[in-house]
Order: sequence, then C-alpha cells, then structure tokens
Amino acid sequence: MPKLKTHKGAAKRFKITGSGKIMRRRAFKSHILTKKNAKRKRRLGSDTEISSADSKRIKRLLGR
Repeated sequence: MPKLKTHKGAAKRFKITGSGKIMRRRAFKSHILTKKNAKRKRRLGSDTEISSADSKRIKRLLGR
C-alpha cells in the first residue's frame, strides 16, 4: 500500500505541539473588528486546542 499524502489544506491550518496537542487558529478575527472589544480581539488572536471529537480525523489528514 502506498504512503498517504499529507492533506495540504489541513497542514496549513493545524500545528502539532511537542506534547502532541493539535492547535488551531480562532475564527472571527478577519474583519468587522470595530464592534468587537479589545479583550475579545486579543483572545481571538491566540491559538487554541482542537476538540477531542475532531482529533482523530485531523491526525489522519496530517498523516499521523
């Protein structure tokens, strides 16, 4: 059976940390920022861990 290729769309969106957690960017930070307060925009700028329900699927896309 041939090697599985990494899903390049997923590889650009997710990063695996040294401890094995899969991190993603938060949504709603690209536009219409004037009505969002500073605390909310600051929180949206940080990465977050993906849910455990999605982890198996994302790992498969990343070739892990």
